[in-house]
Amino acid sequence: MAAGSSSALLPSSFRRAIEERPGKGSACQRQPGPSIRTLFAFAVLALQLMCPVQAVEPGEMLKDPRLEARARHISQELRCLVCQNQSIDDSSAELAQDLRILVRERLAAGDSDAAVLAFVEARYGEFVLLRPRLAPHTLLLWLTPLLLLGGAAVALVRRSRERMRAGEEPQAQPLSPAERQRLDELLKRQQR
Repeated sequence: MAAGSSSALLPSSFRRAIEERPGKGSACQRQPGPSIRTLFAFAVLALQLMCPVQAVEPGEMLKDPRLEARARHISQELRCLVCQNQSIDDSSAELAQDLRILVRERLAAGDSDAAVLAFVEARYGEFVLLRPRLAPHTLLLWLTPLLLLGGAAVALVRRSRERMRAGEEPQAQPLSPAERQRLDELLKRQQR
């Protein structure tokens, strides 16, 4: 079908709108920008990156589903010492794999969850815990977000008080004659 004959298939109101468009060229000209396929591929890639990757290999898993669930829960509590920002459940580092196997061995031996965490902490230090316990030496770590929030609130209050004292109330600037004329033109067009 030719480009000229395709406009005959459009309703008259659409044809008029196309003919009145500013600029040259047909209505079928492609505008530069990403295609639908490109946007779809980008969305799929973004969703894949957002999904957490489980690094647990099938050979590591315990046969008992209850023990495996406990192992996964404990693995989410332990930090990968190589990656440092992932749990051992999410990390594919060799040390994380060794720790996952160690956790499963301890659970299979009959240790409780707390005993497994205590064993790993005793061996690797408190840094291995993703959520450190609230203790005197970790108090600053736990309070830092609150201190930052409080500091920001104090700064905002001070700034608003300084503005009020200085009389810096924001005032609208009057429109220039050119701006006023443009506004009048737009209002007339809207009323038509």
